[in-house]
Amino acid sequence: MAEPAGGGACSLPREIREQLAELELELSEGVDPALQKEPRNQTPAPAATSAPSSSKYHRARSGGARDERYRSDIHTEAVQAALAKHKEQKMALPMPTKRRSTFVQSPADACTPPDTSSASEDEGSLRRQAALSAALHQSLQNAESWINRSVQGSSTSSSASSTLSHGEGKGTSGTLADVFASTRIENFSVPPDVTATTSSSSSSARPATIDLPPSGIVKGTHKGSNRSSLMDTADGVPVSSRVSTKIQQLLNTLKRPKRPPLKEFFVDDFEEIVEVPQPDPNQPKPEGRQMTPVKGEPLGVVCNWPPALEAALQRWGTTQAKCPCLTALDVTGKPVYTLTYGKLWSRSLKLAYTLLNKLGTKNEPVLKPGDRVALVYPNNDPVMFMVAFYGCLLAEVIPVPIEVPLTRKDAGGQQIGFLLGSCGITLALTTEVCLKGLPKTQNGEIVQFKGWPRLKWVVTDSKYLSKSPKDWQPNISTAGTEPAYIEYKTSKEGSVMGVTVSRIAMLSHCQALSQACNYSEGETIVNVLDFKKDAGLWHGMLTNVMNKLHTLSVPYSVMKTCPLSWVQRVHTHKAKVALVKCRDLHWAMMAHRDQRDVSLSSLRMLIVTDGANPWSVSSCDAFLSLFQSHGLKPEAICPCATSPEAMTVAIRRPGVPGAPLPGRAILSMNGLSYGVIRVNTEDKNSALTVQDVGHVMPGGMMCIVKPDGSPQLCKTDEIGEICVSSKTGGMMYYGLAGVTKNTFEVIPVNSAGSPVGDLPFVRSGLLGFVGPGSLVFVVGKMDGLLTVSGRRHNADDIVATGLAVESIKTVYRGRIAVFSVSVFYDERIVVVAEQRPDASEEDSFQWMSRVLQAIDSIHQVGVYCLALVPANTLPKTPLGGIHISQTKQHFLEGSLHPCNILMCPHTCVTNLPKPRQKQPGVGPASVMVGNLVAGKRIAQAAGRDLGQIEDNDLVRKHQFLTEVLQWRAQATPDHMLFLLLNAKGTPVCTATCLQLHRRAERIASVLYDKGHLNAGDNVVLLYPPGIELIAAFYGCLYAGCIPVTVRPPHAQNLTATLPTVRMIVDVSKAACILTTQTLMRLLKSREAAAAVDVKTWPTIIDTDDLPRKRLPQLYKPPTPEMLAYLDFSVSTTGMLTGVKMSHAAVNALCRAIKLQCELYSSRQIAICLDPYCGLGFTLWCLCSVYSGHQSILIPPMELESNLFLWLSTVSQYKIRDTFCSYSVMELCTKGLGNQVEILKARGINLSCVRTCVVVAEERPRISLTQSFSKLFKDIGLSSRAVSTTFGSRVNVAICLQGTSGPDPTTVYVDLKSLRHDRVRLVERGAPQSLLLSESGKILPGVKVIIVNPETKGPVGDSHLGEIWVNSPHTASGYYTIYDNESLQADHFNTRLSFGDAAQTLWARTGYLGFVRRTELTAASGDRHDALYVVGALDETLELRGLRYHPIDIETSVSRTHRSIAECAVFTWTNLLVVVVELCGCEQEALDLVPLVTNVVLEEHYLIVGVVVVVDPGVIPINSRGEKQRMHLRDSFLADQLDPIYVAYNM
Repeated sequence: MAEPAGGGACSLPREIREQLAELELELSEGVDPALQKEPRNQTPAPAATSAPSSSKYHRARSGGARDERYRSDIHTEAVQAALAKHKEQKMALPMPTKRRSTFVQSPADACTPPDTSSASEDEGSLRRQAALSAALHQSLQNAESWINRSVQGSSTSSSASSTLSHGEGKGTSGTLADVFASTRIENFSVPPDVTATTSSSSSSARPATIDLPPSGIVKGTHKGSNRSSLMDTADGVPVSSRVSTKIQQLLNTLKRPKRPPLKEFFVDDFEEIVEVPQPDPNQPKPEGRQMTPVKGEPLGVVCNWPPALEAALQRWGTTQAKCPCLTALDVTGKPVYTLTYGKLWSRSLKLAYTLLNKLGTKNEPVLKPGDRVALVYPNNDPVMFMVAFYGCLLAEVIPVPIEVPLTRKDAGGQQIGFLLGSCGITLALTTEVCLKGLPKTQNGEIVQFKGWPRLKWVVTDSKYLSKSPKDWQPNISTAGTEPAYIEYKTSKEGSVMGVTVSRIAMLSHCQALSQACNYSEGETIVNVLDFKKDAGLWHGMLTNVMNKLHTLSVPYSVMKTCPLSWVQRVHTHKAKVALVKCRDLHWAMMAHRDQRDVSLSSLRMLIVTDGANPWSVSSCDAFLSLFQSHGLKPEAICPCATSPEAMTVAIRRPGVPGAPLPGRAILSMNGLSYGVIRVNTEDKNSALTVQDVGHVMPGGMMCIVKPDGSPQLCKTDEIGEICVSSKTGGMMYYGLAGVTKNTFEVIPVNSAGSPVGDLPFVRSGLLGFVGPGSLVFVVGKMDGLLTVSGRRHNADDIVATGLAVESIKTVYRGRIAVFSVSVFYDERIVVVAEQRPDASEEDSFQWMSRVLQAIDSIHQVGVYCLALVPANTLPKTPLGGIHISQTKQHFLEGSLHPCNILMCPHTCVTNLPKPRQKQPGVGPASVMVGNLVAGKRIAQAAGRDLGQIEDNDLVRKHQFLTEVLQWRAQATPDHMLFLLLNAKGTPVCTATCLQLHRRAERIASVLYDKGHLNAGDNVVLLYPPGIELIAAFYGCLYAGCIPVTVRPPHAQNLTATLPTVRMIVDVSKAACILTTQTLMRLLKSREAAAAVDVKTWPTIIDTDDLPRKRLPQLYKPPTPEMLAYLDFSVSTTGMLTGVKMSHAAVNALCRAIKLQCELYSSRQIAICLDPYCGLGFTLWCLCSVYSGHQSILIPPMELESNLFLWLSTVSQYKIRDTFCSYSVMELCTKGLGNQVEILKARGINLSCVRTCVVVAEERPRISLTQSFSKLFKDIGLSSRAVSTTFGSRVNVAICLQGTSGPDPTTVYVDLKSLRHDRVRLVERGAPQSLLLSESGKILPGVKVIIVNPETKGPVGDSHLGEIWVNSPHTASGYYTIYDNESLQADHFNTRLSFGDAAQTLWARTGYLGFVRRTELTAASGDRHDALYVVGALDETLELRGLRYHPIDIETSVSRTHRSIAECAVFTWTNLLVVVVELCGCEQEALDLVPLVTNVVLEEHYLIVGVVVVVDPGVIPINSRGEKQRMHLRDSFLADQLDPIYVAYNM
């Protein structure tokens, strides 16, 4: 809609027009000036220079776009002063690392260099302890020590105990801990960009031996307190307490069902108890007496008050028909239409008649008196609205004015729908123009707005209304308690409620306003407010008619072209009263200079309706100082306080000329946060200046009650919620009886709890107090209340502080939202601001770090999260403000899409439990005694005894696998042992006993001839999965060589895969490599040379074309203890280990598997596994030869081209036992989950499967195995079939489900106890519970015992400990360990430190687990002992004295947002680093940071130090499907991840 920029109403000089153009832009972007007034100093240079004498007001506003509700020069100065205390670093926090594409909105060239000149004066110097500063300066250079400090020096209660890392600098420990114990850290020193420093992982670079706290601001300790035991929380409250331990334990007991834990005999840790901040003994407390309710003056009895508001309309409409009632302005500010009282009366009558008689049939009217109808009128059409409103009143239907919906998904639109639904509204009144503008569907119908009931739209333009018959009269009865209209209000949570106003309240409110404002007939008032609700409706539409006033309604849109328009209306029409908000004062001041001749001398009342905003005082002062010269009288400024429930709470009466103006209250912010009124004298920075909002309304009564709990009357010097009792307030929330009672029917009580009087009061939702002379002061709204650690802060105050920090370069149009979210048992403050499109990263980050300092300094509260979002992206309210509850919802859902974010959990979260101290002095023996006294079993379990099982097979005669193969080649030469399938499922290679034997003989002879090898030489076998590999293995055994199977390098990814091959070749000291021709060419290729040194490979022999030669005799080892093969594997922590397997161990292993799985020659099994190490290798190469069963081999990589391969093979061959890896199971679950119908169509049926075993060396992945079972249940898979194995480096097969024996059991254990190495079973669904599954059954001949890894003593069965194993098939030792020489022989033959008379030799698996006796019966007839694996010991994270398993934290993180594909955690110098893969769009990257931080804090009591967001596929995963967390950590430290975003949490 284009209008003349400076229409006749006001021709403005150029710079003002430019400001207006910018303003117009702002409005066209949908940001309503309701909240966005900014003092614009970006006027063109010439104008700035030509007006050096521009008013004091202009000069004071040093910059920019900000929300005028919060304008306060006093406050800006306070913020500058507070920041001046923080002089020093240009940027006090580490900047996040961000990929260029994530700068959603700042092109490279738009980034301006930071303005160094201003920073030095503004930031203020740090008060610091001289003793620390020198050492600090040194230690700033190193990233690692920085991160260390930022965690340890943070104000979490762990500082005192973790001051020193790794025990360096022992001597200073005590004294430093004392200093830190009472330290409050305010901001952190700048570290280098952490991701770039490769050296940072070596602690040798650290210059200082002590880890010091970041930029040690050490505030004085509390006098007389014990320094070392005292920690300060963010507000200086000592938290050394464990106050409500009992209450806490009680709550915990009520919260979860649990079996009573066995009492431990020895010292035990408490349940982790969240710290409860202790009240500060020095905090201010109210000292006054209990207040008495304050009465307003009596409501005057005027003889000619009408009996109802409709009667007043009838009187003026019939006797004073020509008098003007309402004048509407067009967009240029010119009057376009004046509605007279006569017209209002006649048109309202027509509408009332139409509504009651013309919408349905005579017998079926659509509307009956008492029905609710929605009024949907735009803000620039007050005339149509007024007619509709009074038409409804005359028809006795109840109008519900709402905003015009703009789109199907307006912010908060769904809640408006809820209001319409709960009011039972089926009809909406609107204008023809408005109806045409509503969004339509394809076929021209009005869209169904989200959450709205189906509405019938009725157009109320005159031409569509029927004239009422002469004899028809509306029924105007005396006003009673029946509803007159419903005004909507949005609550803090975002729900929309309808406040019902009765006819008597509407009338009494008009009377009270008339009396308080001293209205007289025929006066003119100018209304700039929304006429549909609040003061705009009460004065401009209702009291107006009561007193026959003339209202000039100025729509917002006029402010585009002429911000002075309302001042000109007052001047032109000699208006007596104007209704404005602070923003209107501000806009008028901006444009005042060119209007020398306006006069405001006619105004007797300038009603400032947002006087309840504590920051309104400076707008009023500035406006007065500017317009006093234009005739504005100081006593005419009348702030008032209103609320939807209590309506007008208080209003300042028009003063007597010359009388002294009311005083101001200068309150201490600190006092306010404790709800106490203290006049601020000492620290001007944290003062709040408030003006009064006048006296209680006539006929009303006011009291102040405690904002939470029972409505107890406050003391005179206490802040509370203002409650009003009068006939003039709302009567209820429509349709919500419960909430209504607590709001509209409050009976205040005294300190003893007994009611004071029997008058019901209405809660106004405003916080304040009654000052001297019964003046009412408002300091905030209940909706904006943030209660953090027991102190109350006001969201508006925090917004004001944010704006007072030089926000012009960063914040777009002053749009800042502040709310609190509940995280970890307390409210946490979140600040979200819109970032200007041209703001540079540097400026934004600078602003963010300074806002944190300012809020900390002025409000003494920490900000949990500060986020900047792109301009114009926050949800808006209908009038253009920020929709807070919707913003909060976006934040919690992870859909805000910030472009910058700063989390400060380390400084905010001060209620973490104390770190666990390991109990000293409890030796292993006393644990043992304790267990015996408590009647506990030692945690141990065993498989069946091998000795008792008769195994009559001939196999018993053979000690070596080579002999078994030779015997099979003679006895059953044509028996098929192996069948290899390709991706199509067709066998490409088979091997009978004889074929395999012959092939092995040829390979042995080649080794002999070409390789010139001696018995005992190591030979690397480099083959793709297949039969060739098996033949080469037996060939080596025949030749007396030691085979080492190695996964071949990947041709497409040589740089990553070839170095591992090279490393194993070197470490195993291989004398020769056996391989295929293709791989041989690859090893010598130019691409390979780029990755490794190809000139120094040992002899490479290809086995593709073998001569038909055989060795004269096959090698036979002299003893079974001789080495059979080497098993090399890279662990998840990145360690390459090779273990030695003797012939005796191989034999015992194959025998145990044969017995467990009942394998014999007529059986078939299908194997879809990698055959290079561990149990996968055993099943692929060894078991068939030993047991004689047929193995169908499916190379896992073939599944990538044919997902159906494994399942269709199992179905086609009717396989009873199949083995796979997690990777294979995951491929099938993800890839085939939605194709079960196709599987059925292909005839795939899995009902033949008895056992489907996942081969793994980790905690069973229950969620994966369960989803696999559920998905394929429909094609016959038994729910009992799927199980897992457990093996480790020292013993590749400890557990395997097998065919007999009970099904695997599952238990729920308490996660919190697990962190303390204790096992406590809980019921399903208990909070913080973890589902664990048994890893199959223990193999025959295997014994396990659970041992404390530190004391090496056995533990009871309620403890988590390391799993030790004793079995004939344990490996005989490490061949070599690459990367860690400390893991030595004791892993293979170690003894318990006590309690084992037999002195058994055990091997340490390196896994933590526990044993539980179940109710089931084992094959031996005894009760079955189940072994549960919890995780690898070297993967665990030791944090805050507790033991965490990465997978538990990762599970929590993966659940928080749909866009997290995968996640991994590791620690780095006491910092927890979380890496998440983002599978959504990059805008979502920063949404993940708060979600990840929240969930880890809530569920694991840990503060995340760094959140790294990366692309999918970055987290390295090995062939077994395990995450390689240490590789990831190394890549992160070497800056090789190319992250989308790295956030450093403060």
